[in-house]
Amino acid sequence: MARSFDYNAPAELFAPKGRPGMRQPVAYRRFPSAAAAIRFAVEELSQAGLAAAVLEVNENRFDHVGIRQLYDDAAYPLRRRAAR
Repeated sequence: MARSFDYNAPAELFAPKGRPGMRQPVAYRRFPSAAAAIRFAVEELSQAGLAAAVLEVNENRFDHVGIRQLYDDAAYPLRRRAAR
């Protein structure tokens, strides 16, 4: 999957703010690289936040499954946080 993915491309991350609920505001955050956005989503968001997150890179959108696949791919360029 990530063979043609550009981890250096700018990225936008849309994730819920606060606690999960029916009507929840969405936080928007822009990152200089997709790799940084992916790391933030996987390592900093809660599980519920990641489950509702959407990553946009070069007009392609990735849900939590796609984000996790990109993070777990051997081509991911950043150091991963050690498992807790």
